[in-house]
Amino acid sequence: WPPRSPDFTPPDFYIWGFLKDAVFHQSPTTRQDMMDRIRNACRAIPANVLLKLVESFEKRVRVCRAVDGGVF
Repeated sequence: WPPRSPDFTPPDFYIWGFLKDAVFHQSPTTRQDMMDRIRNACRAIPANVLLKLVESFEKRVRVCRAVDGGVF
């Protein structure tokens, strides 16, 4: 992906790393085990982290609107 890909934002990269570390701390043994690990990892994200992610997203939306959807 390009550095400013609309598909991934810094919050996405942070959450992806957090979840990946939690899910693959040990190798999942079954499909169900993998699903359980993903659910548990999502539940373990601290509320303050989620709040910061929302605030970061809102800031990026404001900047995007300020430049009429251009590159920022």
